Amino acid sequence: MRPYICGALGRIDPETLGTLASAGPRVRPALQTAEAALFSSAPLPPYHRAEGSFAFSWGERRPAGPGDWITVAETYETPGLIGDGDRVTLHAGGLGLVDLYYVRLGEAVYFSSLIRPLLGLVPVEIDWAAWASIVQVTFPLGDATPYQGIKRLPGSSALVFAQGRLATERRLPRWLRTEPFETWIGAGEILEILHEVYKDYDGRRLLVPVSGGYDSRLLASVAVARGADVESWTTSPDDGTDTDIAFAKAITGELGIPHRVVTQDAADYPADAQEVARRLEYLTPHHAWYAPFAKEVHGAGRTLVDGLAGGPLLKNFMVSGAALEARTQAERSAAVLGSLSLGAPSMPFLSKAAAKWMEETVREQFAAATSMLHGHRAELPLSVLHTRTVRGIARSAVNLVGPEASFAAPFIHPDFFDAALSVGVARKDKGRFYREVLHAANPRVAALPSTNVVKQPLRRVPLRSAAAPARAYAHRMLDVVATRLPGMLSEELHEVVAGGPDALTRFNGWNDRFWVRGLVLFGLWLSDFENDLADVAPPF
Repeated sequence: MRPYICGALGRIDPETLGTLASAGPRVRPALQTAEAALFSSAPLPPYHRAEGSFAFSWGERRPAGPGDWITVAETYETPGLIGDGDRVTLHAGGLGLVDLYYVRLGEAVYFSSLIRPLLGLVPVEIDWAAWASIVQVTFPLGDATPYQGIKRLPGSSALVFAQGRLATERRLPRWLRTEPFETWIGAGEILEILHEVYKDYDGRRLLVPVSGGYDSRLLASVAVARGADVESWTTSPDDGTDTDIAFAKAITGELGIPHRVVTQDAADYPADAQEVARRLEYLTPHHAWYAPFAKEVHGAGRTLVDGLAGGPLLKNFMVSGAALEARTQAERSAAVLGSLSLGAPSMPFLSKAAAKWMEETVREQFAAATSMLHGHRAELPLSVLHTRTVRGIARSAVNLVGPEASFAAPFIHPDFFDAALSVGVARKDKGRFYREVLHAANPRVAALPSTNVVKQPLRRVPLRSAAAPARAYAHRMLDVVATRLPGMLSEELHEVVAGGPDALTRFNGWNDRFWVRGLVLFGLWLSDFENDLADVAPPF
């Protein structure tokens, strides 16, 4: 179980630190010095301690010993606090999967693994740029959070207190310092590396949530081949087809894995959506469908094996043909952002002024968040990994399964990550290389139908997120936005809101549904913080 942590470094004010320590889950001190403090909800022994130095971490993988902060961050994908006598360093993981938020007050930084406890230290003020990206690309970019005064420490970044001064350090992670070149590694070699990674999980009881796609069937195939104690669960992704459930039954049946389907109830959707939104601290409209599944995992007594990053690393997920064919940096960046962004809805959702401002703001934020990747051989998959994967998709494993249950992400293990990244995007195009890996792992499982290449007629099932309870909830939240910020929404959307919950039935496409979900999330945030927000005047 990953602990909740909070603390401070720099010229610490004891009263402010006390306010932070008492604002979240109950904590106990793990470290207290004149220039650094660390509190944890569970015992947190240092992974290194010697006279005048210390090193703590709180990710899923514990460092084997001391090292430079960037080496620890990129090798173990963990945040941490390191002191060596002359300086104290608070660092994120290499990608920044495990959240670390902070507030700077004078020459002190107060940090927490949750946003909420930090709200007691600064006024609650809206960060419009963050909400622009949450609505348009479904997650914030860079260091943004919904609150102006609270920032997220990005991957491969650190806050350092030395010689009485605070400073920010940003380092290039391993995969950017040494650009991977095409070694023509084969599918069999990639599979061997994955088997080596699984040795870290030997002796653990595993839970591989098999869907109908490539990632989960590969992870399940390797677990079975290694003789692991493994089970598989599947739930509906609420995509209107439930193809995952049918395909998962075939995959687990072929592998001989005990399989369970976690059911969902449309009547529970509003409560699930609100619970997930608040637990994920309003950072993304994704994952409401995952709530019943995650709750069951908490009591399973197994380590969840997640396919995080498999798509970008192995099959060019979210990398369009336009991005592959782009001739200039501007064309390439625009193509990647276009793939990550929601497409145009069936009718205008935002006013012209809001849409123009948000589009420009998101473009600027995306350029800043990915600038260190420009010109890199693996720029395209890394652009997806450093943005959508970290800020949006990873939240299901990190913040819904965790911290109550442990999760493993084999694809981001350094050995596998580097090997997969070295495979050129042309070899991965249209999933060709991934299918070779699947065939090497288990040809019979590889041959089974996949949601990545669906050629069969799809069976349609009702969407939980479009059922009457969900429409009633969505309408209430859209009405909050329409009332509080009428200039944000288009006249067309105002007419839909005026038509009541059933008017939302016109939004039945994937794109429209996510536009609705983003604005519903914003409405919930406005509603939850109604008494704390003094000014929400928009910049458009």
